Amino acid sequence: MARLTAADFDQELLILFDAYVHGDIDRRGFLDRAAKFAVGGLTAAGLLAALSPDFAIAQVVPQGDPRISTQRVELASPSGSGTVRAYVAKPAGASGQLPGVLVVHENRGLNPHIEDIARRLAVDGYLALAPDALTPLGGYPGDEDKARALFAQLDQGKTRQDFIAAAGALKGRPDCSGRIGVVGFCYGGGVAHHLSTQLPDLGAAVPFYGNHPPAEDAAKVKSPLLIHFAGIDERINAAWPTYEAALKTAGVRHIAHLYPGTQHGFNNDTTPRYDANAAQLAWERTLGFFRQHLQAA
Repeated sequence: MARLTAADFDQELLILFDAYVHGDIDRRGFLDRAAKFAVGGLTAAGLLAALSPDFAIAQVVPQGDPRISTQRVELASPSGSGTVRAYVAKPAGASGQLPGVLVVHENRGLNPHIEDIARRLAVDGYLALAPDALTPLGGYPGDEDKARALFAQLDQGKTRQDFIAAAGALKGRPDCSGRIGVVGFCYGGGVAHHLSTQLPDLGAAVPFYGNHPPAEDAAKVKSPLLIHFAGIDERINAAWPTYEAALKTAGVRHIAHLYPGTQHGFNNDTTPRYDANAAQLAWERTLGFFRQHLQAA
């Protein structure tokens, strides 16, 4: 069976699903408003299931792939939640130190898709560390709806400190070269932006369709930025002109790409919002950016 794409759904339904994913409406609100799109034997619940992640079909680098090694670690975060659990992936048999990449998840915690992203980076020669912001609430629960509900309970001030602590832990690992970058998606894109304002020694930051910091924080950014935008994503894109102007005023090195016709979440290959061509191009650009700024000259 061919995989469904965004083209198989009404744009109004996709916007409604985006509101549900980001907590603007609850499950009942989505089902009630999606009912008008339930035609031809489909139900609103069936539409929700069709739009929701399918981790198995999207896995690129399986757990146990002989090219990489993985481990689960606990990191100290004294200014945040106390302890943060994280997933680490790196090339198998790597000798010497590697550039590090912090991988920041969407607003569901450290799910199988983000672990796969970390493994993809390991195949490309990076030491990847993916923290789980849901650690203080028991960690990613294995269910996307439950994960979203838990996410709303987090103390975001402490969570931001957890990611700062994770970046420090990655940089300080004996198998890390000390050159680190960050890549984040949706919520994680916002975290990547935030870290760029907080870590003056950050080597590179790559936010995918993430919320921007306040314009006045642009002057704090010392790392080069590579920013990916979905073409149909007014919720995120509306704030870009103001932040872009602030980055230019501050002299921050930045590159921004908008992928026409794509939906928020286009890089996430577990859902129909995935756009294969845009995702491939964005990922190639991301890897090139990390090679440029994190690999030894």
